[in-house]
Amino acid sequence: MPTVSVKRDLLFHALGRTYTDEEFDELCFEFGLELDEITSEKDIISREQGNTKAEGASDVILYKIDVPANRYDLLCLEGLVRGLQVFKQKMEAPRYRRVSPASGEPQRLVITEETAAVRPHAVAAVLRNITFTQERYDSFIELQEKLHQNVCRKRTLVAIGTHDLDTISGPFTYTAKPPGDIRFKPLNQAKEYTAQELMSLYKTDSHLRHYLHIIEDKPVYPVIYDSNGIVLSMPPIINGDRSKISLNTKNVFIECTAIDLTKAKIVLDMMVTMFCEYCEEPFTVEEAEVVYPDGRTCLYPPLFVCNGLFVSSESTEHIAQLLTKMCLRSEVTSDGKQIEVEIPPTRSDVIHACDIMEDAAMAYGFNNIPRTTPRTYTVANQLPLNNLSELLRQDLAAAGFTEALTFALCSQEDIADKLLKNISETRACHISNPKTAEFQVARTTLLSGLLKTVAANRKMPLPLRLFEISDVVLKDETKDVGARNNRRLCAVYYNKSPGFEVIHGLMDRVMQLLEVKPGQGNGYHIQAADDSTFFPGRCAEIFARGKSIGRLGVLHPNVINRFELTMPCSALDIDIEPFL
Repeated sequence: MPTVSVKRDLLFHALGRTYTDEEFDELCFEFGLELDEITSEKDIISREQGNTKAEGASDVILYKIDVPANRYDLLCLEGLVRGLQVFKQKMEAPRYRRVSPASGEPQRLVITEETAAVRPHAVAAVLRNITFTQERYDSFIELQEKLHQNVCRKRTLVAIGTHDLDTISGPFTYTAKPPGDIRFKPLNQAKEYTAQELMSLYKTDSHLRHYLHIIEDKPVYPVIYDSNGIVLSMPPIINGDRSKISLNTKNVFIECTAIDLTKAKIVLDMMVTMFCEYCEEPFTVEEAEVVYPDGRTCLYPPLFVCNGLFVSSESTEHIAQLLTKMCLRSEVTSDGKQIEVEIPPTRSDVIHACDIMEDAAMAYGFNNIPRTTPRTYTVANQLPLNNLSELLRQDLAAAGFTEALTFALCSQEDIADKLLKNISETRACHISNPKTAEFQVARTTLLSGLLKTVAANRKMPLPLRLFEISDVVLKDETKDVGARNNRRLCAVYYNKSPGFEVIHGLMDRVMQLLEVKPGQGNGYHIQAADDSTFFPGRCAEIFARGKSIGRLGVLHPNVINRFELTMPCSALDIDIEPFL
């Protein structure tokens, strides 16, 4: 969950009253938030860097509030105060309006076809005659950063640029050029750089270096120019210094470039709706026109207001009042059976009727929901497969074996090459985009994990007796997901001698516990088998009730070597699901 830090006194001033810490904590809970921490800038620095570094830092009390990840409208002081004021019924939920400029001609952003190779989408809007204070300015910048880290996915999906409109002139052009052809003075720098030079400059920047990878390997870089050829920004890296906003800025041009147009619209809506209350005409946003490469034009911001009908078994009047408290303006329809709900542009998280019902429940108060006896009585019980696994674990431990718990993901080499198998024969499910070579596939056997555990504990006294009872994953076309879990038991014995008789004795003990007697038919027996993982002539296939359930034997020397082991090892690997 994102955490929003707000100054306590500033928050209380905006709310119009003072709360104790306990009262505000209760208010947050009622609204579906959590007051995570009460601290100060000085406390934070002292805790992280020591008391010496904290000298001179601010003692102003900060509230750190956890907000739901999909509530982008609560990521700044303005949205938080607005939501709480509407919830406490001290103000009505505002209606946001998109208006045409007084001059009649909207600001225009022209997208060229070259952008298709990097970031093909762009949207824009204008906040006209806005008044900034230091607190408002700080909140404006902080909201951009919160959105960049949240819905923008660290600028990979969307990048926000804000500019002082009075320092530039439209129409604006969003294009893409080779890095050597882009030259401008970036934000807070003293001279001009080419895009290539900027990439080198920011490789050591603690903040911007995390975004360089988004475009640095592209043949062209995105860039936005005004009508005079002045660079507004090179998204998603840095804005130009010429158009930077300040406390004296009166007109703000906001552009969002993106690879996801839906996310770009959401981000633009959030930026303008949160701060349009500071415009000369509150809650109005000046439209901007975006011209696409194919000649299409579109006016932004969308500021969509969705209307939907909602049916409830509770009192419709009461539900409508509860939803209105959550910034969802609601009215009962003429027949009195349905509720018409208005979804504002700030609530992009509402995508289904269940989201509306969740808000109604939140406004009602979860603590106010009466306790009732369930209409259906059920008795919880352990799954039979898990119960069997637990019983076997206890008895295997009593037999002198130590349980191991290994990763469900492993490398292709672990289940194929190291076990002298072909990867195509393993029926393994592959991870489409593995982050590391150690986690490429879902394991098809527990044996490789146990052998890696033995290798990591070679210095322990011999013999090593290990077992594991866990799931493996196998491809299965009969399942709706194309794969299934299979519960298996695997055990290894590692010593100076192979110890085949030890592993054979363990198998006999397991069968005794499962009440399967030796013999053909309904009993169990073993017969010689060939398996590349095991030493030739030292491998047996296990049959129980006429069905093959696994194998046991002495591992092949090449398998031992590939797991960096030096002693002989015997192994048992069986499927326990047939014994349910």
